[in-house]
Amino acid sequence: MARGSPTFLDRLLHVDRRLIFLFVALSVTVPILVPLGLPVSTTAPTQAAYDYIESLRPGDYVWLSFDYGPSSAPENDPMAEGFMRHCLSKDLKVIVCALYPLGGLGLANNSMARVAAEFPNKQYGVDYINLGYKDGAEAVMRTLGANIADAFPTDVNGRNLSEFPMFGATPSKREDGMVVGHTLGIKSIKEVKVVFTAATGLIGEYWITLVNSQFGTPVIIGPTAVSAPKYYAFLSSGQLKGMLGGMKGAAEYEQLLIKNRPDLAELYGATKLFTATKGMDAQTGIHLVIILFILIGNVAFFLFRMREAKEGGR
Repeated sequence: MARGSPTFLDRLLHVDRRLIFLFVALSVTVPILVPLGLPVSTTAPTQAAYDYIESLRPGDYVWLSFDYGPSSAPENDPMAEGFMRHCLSKDLKVIVCALYPLGGLGLANNSMARVAAEFPNKQYGVDYINLGYKDGAEAVMRTLGANIADAFPTDVNGRNLSEFPMFGATPSKREDGMVVGHTLGIKSIKEVKVVFTAATGLIGEYWITLVNSQFGTPVIIGPTAVSAPKYYAFLSSGQLKGMLGGMKGAAEYEQLLIKNRPDLAELYGATKLFTATKGMDAQTGIHLVIILFILIGNVAFFLFRMREAKEGGR
């Protein structure tokens, strides 16, 4: 016997997949364009990372390594840029490099250009510098313990490091202009107060097991969410000063900056750039959509089985 018009249950069992794609697209794009501002609670590893940077003094050197590629940029970009903003806001001196071969240098250049434009009072070579990409992460890290210039003899533009006050000898002058001595720049990564590695893959581990273990330089890591669990052992052993776990960790760091640093709060409030906080809104939205359709599918399936059992018993 031919069936009549489809019932509501039949429609649930045959939801057009284009409708699902539409909901997924809306759940991602709407929160990016119109941020929802969903609350983000702070975890202990992110708080520890923030507190450690806050404890540093103006003029201290910090190191930022771009150890990821474009595939994880939505997670890693906001944490690297948040770290850079925090350091420049505190008048720390930021040294940037890239050790990831697949796009790490391009991401470093883009992030540095964005953040440097937000701090027009900071000077390249005095307050921050980009050393570029170097192949062979393990060998590079070992060399950094002896002499940074041996691993990176020039900056990303090919200029000798000794030309920059961050690495060369800066004249110390009296009020009348007479030179009374020279202030030497940084030479070894042992003098760096912390290394922040925004990482995917193994390069983040190298900073811990080589630079921290051999030279004692503190390390903070910003891994992707899928990699974050393995770093809790390093946190427990004290080999990490803190961690920004995935986009959630980056959003936590942004919220700490917004809450505690008025200059950056204004910046994050005015910027049109993608931030981890917006990303968490989108991530929450898409998770809700997926959960909703899973529930609909399961309920429809069980109702279908009940209908079949009922019709079979007639």
